Amino acid sequence: MNYNPLAQALNAELSANGCKVLDMLSEQGKAIFFPRKGILGQGAEAKGSEINATIGTALEDDGSPLVLDCVLKSLNLPKQSFLYAPSFGNPDLRKEWKKQVIIKNPTLANKNFSTPVVTCALTHAISCAGYLFLDAGDEVIIPDLYWDNYELVFENARGAKIKTFNTFKNGGFDTEALKAALEASKGDKKVVLLNFPNNPTGYTATETEAVEIAKILTECAAKGNKVVALLDDAYFGLVYEEGVTKESLFVKLVDAHENLLAVKLDGPTKEDYVWGFRVGFMSFGFKGATEAQLKAMEDKAAGTVRGNISNAPSISQKILLAAYQSPEYAQQKAEKYATLKKRYDIIKEVLAAHPEYKDAFDPMPCNSGYFMCIKPKGVDAEQLREKLIKDYSTGTIMLSGLIRLAFSAVPTEKLPKLFDNIYNCILKMK
Repeated sequence: MNYNPLAQALNAELSANGCKVLDMLSEQGKAIFFPRKGILGQGAEAKGSEINATIGTALEDDGSPLVLDCVLKSLNLPKQSFLYAPSFGNPDLRKEWKKQVIIKNPTLANKNFSTPVVTCALTHAISCAGYLFLDAGDEVIIPDLYWDNYELVFENARGAKIKTFNTFKNGGFDTEALKAALEASKGDKKVVLLNFPNNPTGYTATETEAVEIAKILTECAAKGNKVVALLDDAYFGLVYEEGVTKESLFVKLVDAHENLLAVKLDGPTKEDYVWGFRVGFMSFGFKGATEAQLKAMEDKAAGTVRGNISNAPSISQKILLAAYQSPEYAQQKAEKYATLKKRYDIIKEVLAAHPEYKDAFDPMPCNSGYFMCIKPKGVDAEQLREKLIKDYSTGTIMLSGLIRLAFSAVPTEKLPKLFDNIYNCILKMK
């Protein structure tokens, strides 16, 4: 393939000094670049000019954005919020999110990783990762209990193949199954996606399991394989038990090996309860990475964003930046966490108080996040889901033969009734 000269320059950086990252990219990942000489680049060069006829925005004669008053009055934001954000994302928000990531993962303080690139929420970040790292026919290794949208993102959109491994063993994460899946996968390029807290199960690896996962991936890379670890951290921070790892796996993988590229996919959607804002982030790191190589990965990511949606919403980014700089942010976030933690604790109490529930269903391992799952006994999960709606006015999700319960969305006082409805429904179906 004949690459654009800008792509060639990025590719040269990603293969300099024996760096293996270029070999981890898909063909489209190798071809993508940020168009620094295109409209955006030329517009940036013209910034500050007396007359600037570059970017397709509309301005008042005083230089402020043309904005409808009926729109403006709904938002307590300056007019500048209505302008385009850069394809890399609002630069101040990018710096602030990196700062927040380090606060939440203090072990990262002395480690080298890229400045996050802004995407249109985490789903888009995952899609961009698929673009960058997966060709048609490539395998992506995922636990068998996974968010069903991965199928659309990786298989339908990219033509890749999802290869699953057993998620749980003896009430914990099945690290042996992960190792076996890596060994069984074809080729020397291994793309792995891990999601903690997991959707649908609400499970996060214990600290012991996290160490073992990092060891397995590092050993795989040490054998000469090129390992891309995609870390879906959508529900990061919502951990409710002791002994569960409090930091992202990114911490353990970002400098683990030269052949292991860690890609952190995260955002405020679930962490900060802004589901409709549609802002996410991509961060990169690998052992020995130079600033130029990390910048090259940022350019690749921003080029993917530019070629797909141009940029993420500016208004959302402005609001989030203001929130993160607010002195009330930490306290208010702690209060919302306490609400979810209380619901989790009540679920434990309800299950402990009703041993008879085990005759109808088994709770799956859960220690974090928005969800938990149950495995119904003696009845079809989809039929159970349908009957719960029809006869008990109770909505649930069926995934992989399990019933997923979003306790994050259930009023605290209704949690006991939720499980009672499920129990009674299963008994009547048997």
